[in-house]
Order: sequence, then structure tokens, then C-alpha cells
Amino acid sequence: MILNKDTAKKTAELLLQIKAIKLSPNEPFNWASGWKSPIYCDNRITLSYPPVRVFLKAEIAKIVELEYGKPDVIAGVATGAIAIGILVAQELGVPFIYVRPEPKKHGRKNQIEGHLESGQNVVVIEDLISTGKSSLNAVAALKEAGGVVKGMVAIFSYGFDEAAKNFEDKAVRLHTLSNYENLLEQALDSNYITQKELNTLNDWRKNPSEWNQ
Repeated sequence: MILNKDTAKKTAELLLQIKAIKLSPNEPFNWASGWKSPIYCDNRITLSYPPVRVFLKAEIAKIVELEYGKPDVIAGVATGAIAIGILVAQELGVPFIYVRPEPKKHGRKNQIEGHLESGQNVVVIEDLISTGKSSLNAVAALKEAGGVVKGMVAIFSYGFDEAAKNFEDKAVRLHTLSNYENLLEQALDSNYITQKELNTLNDWRKNPSEWNQ
């Protein structure tokens, strides 16, 4: 869910400016899943631009407090959301933990790194939502450890129907600073893409797994 249209467009503008999001309808990217995609998003690039990361940190922190109240703990999903999660936790003045995709094979075999007490309220921070499976895997680990997950905030979402269904099925609330719809609107307004390229990008969004096969 997008809470603020202006924030959504500003976020999209910044991600395009620093090339954290690249749009290439004519020369698609190859995703690890095997999908052909006209868009590629790497929000870790935001960390290299202090004004951008400060903006993202502040906006995410606002959503956390507005929608979930000040949590006991902020949890980042490894690895992409560790750094932005730390920044948000610092902004809110609360502890930070992060969640691995799976438990370590050695040592204490932790999946959750940091201190979490049973019954503590947790808000999860993500950098990017595609299908939502890895994000919800982190939520499941936190719940198993006794955390009370209030919801999740992410920088950007592709807005796939599959993701919406996955979050709904697990009854996890999700808010994002921006999404695919706002990204395309901003890209067209700033002449980053043409109307023809917009049509191509919209076609991909309708059926990403089968697009351009």
C-alpha cells in the first residue's frame, strides 16, 4: 500500500536518477529466476548517495510510527535491507536485528542475528518486494522466535498480484514508499521513457513470467 503519492513519486525520481532502478524495454535484463525483464532494481545503490539514503530513512521511519507505532525492534531482511534497516532503527532510537534466509550451518546456527525477546513488537524493513516469499520467510522466522510482527515497510515493490496474495494469505501488512505504477508515471513525466516504451513496460507487468519469450 502506498500512503503518500508525493513520496511515491519522489522516491521513484531518486531511484531513477541514481540508477538504482534501470528501465530497458528494448534490451531486457535476465533475472535469476529466468524471467526476461525490462526493469532492474538494486536499492543497495542508494547507500552510496547520502541525501537519498537520508530521505529513505526518514520516510520509512515516518511510516513505521504512523502505521505500527514505535516498535521495540526493527528487523532488516538480509542482505539487501540490513543497512537501510539500521538507519531506520537509528532514526527511531530502537534496537536492530536482521534475519538470514536460513539458519547458519555453523556456530550458534542463528537465523536471526541480534537480540530479540519473546513478545517484543517488530517491524520488518525490506529494500524490494517481488513475489514476497523471502520477505515472508523472514516474518515466519521472527514469529517462531516469539516476535510480534506488526508489519513491513519496503522501499519499492513491483506490485505483482502474486505478492499481494502471498502477503494476504499470511495476514502481513505491507507498506511501500513507491511501486511500479508510480515509477512508470514518474519515468514518463520526466521523459525517461516514451509512450511506446511505457506500453511495453505495462505489458511486462501483466504477465512477467511469459513476457518476451
